[in-house]
Amino acid sequence: QVQLVESGGGLVQAGGSLRLSCAASGGTFSNYAMGWFRQAPGKEREFVAAISREGTVQYYADSVKGRFTISRTNAKNTVYLQMNSLKIDDTAVYYCAGRLGPIIRYDYHYWGQGTQVTVSS
Repeated sequence: QVQLVESGGGLVQAGGSLRLSCAASGGTFSNYAMGWFRQAPGKEREFVAAISREGTVQYYADSVKGRFTISRTNAKNTVYLQMNSLKIDDTAVYYCAGRLGPIIRYDYHYWGQGTQVTVSS
């Protein structure tokens, strides 16, 4: 069973950038499709991005397409979320998630503890 730990969150001004990282341990990382989700105060958790086991396919929510990039380095058991042109609406707790099998936008079984991203005006 894989364990996931996110890092890289923080406070940034609108228009700025942040890079989130998620380190995996306890499993064969390349067997897991990986995703990023977020939850803003008072809202449900929503899909942000996902990447296939080999890193060759990526999915994005429409709200982040063109601004966020998901990537992974299997040799380092790490998945990343590069966030550019950040908006106030991007403020949320960001969660890393993994699932055994192919890439999809839902049905993730393993979750990190989350990292806070706050975008200020």
